[in-house]
Amino acid sequence: MARVAALLSGRGEQQSTHPVDEVLPAAKLALYGFQHVLAFYAGAVIVPIIVGGALKLSTEQLVYLINADLFTCGIASIVQAWGIGRIGARLPLIQGVTFTAVSPMIAIGLGAGGGTAALLVVYGAVITAGLATFAFAWLPARVFRTVMRLFPPVVTGTVITVLGIVLIPVGLGDAAGGVGSPDFGDPKNFAYAGGTMLFILLLMRIGRQFLSSIAILLGLVGGTVAAFLFGDAHFGDVGRADWIGITTPFHFGTPKFEWFPILLMLIVMLITMVETTGDTYAVGGIVDKKVDSETVARALRADGAATALGGMLNSFPYVAFAENVGLVRMTKVKSRFVVVAAGAFMIVLGLLPKAAAVVASIPNAVLGGAATVMFAMVALAGIQTLAKVDLKEERNALVVGVSLAFALLPATVPVLFEKHMNADLSSLLNSGVTLGATAAIVLNLAFNGPAEDETPALPDAGQATAEAVPAPTA
Repeated sequence: MARVAALLSGRGEQQSTHPVDEVLPAAKLALYGFQHVLAFYAGAVIVPIIVGGALKLSTEQLVYLINADLFTCGIASIVQAWGIGRIGARLPLIQGVTFTAVSPMIAIGLGAGGGTAALLVVYGAVITAGLATFAFAWLPARVFRTVMRLFPPVVTGTVITVLGIVLIPVGLGDAAGGVGSPDFGDPKNFAYAGGTMLFILLLMRIGRQFLSSIAILLGLVGGTVAAFLFGDAHFGDVGRADWIGITTPFHFGTPKFEWFPILLMLIVMLITMVETTGDTYAVGGIVDKKVDSETVARALRADGAATALGGMLNSFPYVAFAENVGLVRMTKVKSRFVVVAAGAFMIVLGLLPKAAAVVASIPNAVLGGAATVMFAMVALAGIQTLAKVDLKEERNALVVGVSLAFALLPATVPVLFEKHMNADLSSLLNSGVTLGATAAIVLNLAFNGPAEDETPALPDAGQATAEAVPAPTA
């Protein structure tokens, strides 16, 4: 038992030098793989929970989304780590649904009227954007490198910061009980959210490395248990859920392909390409494997294929998860086959509706407390990346400052998008992430031009993300 505890805590393998291509014994693969799942789980399921809640889906539909997400995450992670031909980086990279897509997908869904009908519009955009990303990653190396020069640290840092800042109000809304709920703003909701947040922070402050890496998950469990004891968490849907459930393609119907949502999702995938590129360089440095433009291209092909598959299997866009890059750094376990094992675990979890029903029963306030911490850590990751930028240089300062201002426009002046734009244009622009990221790219080109060489710039973005996010935030 002591040996198992040491493995789980990471203490027993702090000096491990398992090469990236080494296949570990089955027991170690299972232990380390399950650890990756624990570090990843909360970040994986929170996106379908947030999107499904915003689109007013039923609990049964939400359970299906969670199962579809986990099932597709497992397949995507195996493809990324194992590799199929020239698809997949063959590095220990976990694939998960990107937070970058949350606000745009909600905007698309609400513009389409909410409910499952809105999901069909979202899935049409996701499939198209995934195929476009896949195709982009097959461009000649010279063209590929030229495009990636558009994303120096001043852009990637701004985009990640914007992502966190825009999502924090989503977490706070849930902390208040969920926007539109009858008890929105009730002090008891803030008590649950605050208690959950305090527990997470306490675990991250005093916990060992492994305990800190799953602090979000434990916070969700602790907050839900407390809410249950006080009669505010209900698990009736768990008993009604099936033990086994199969994710089938196009479960909610035939996707709808509308050009404005597709354009919005293409912008999302452009941002996720920056994230995956940074994480690929970061994990390559950790496992001592050289990363070149072909490695990045293989990683992005896996992103594109997973995203297109996600749209078909009722899930969302995929990206390499930064927190699992951090976990590789902490445990010093470099084998990519650990991620393959984690992918197998996720596929199994994706076949268990009862497990998803438990997650769907987490009270909004508890979820909000945990989500606020995660989103704040995303913003911190962006700030840490920007710390590597010379912000005393006025041109860089303008890129960051004006982009942040654009990102706050939809939340600050919603009437502009609700009453003074047509529905299509509003669905495209009514997203702080979209406006902020677009502004960062355009302003950087205007003031600084393309980066001279993307290779030294991109690892900083991924490195900062990996180091600044000790718990699920992706």
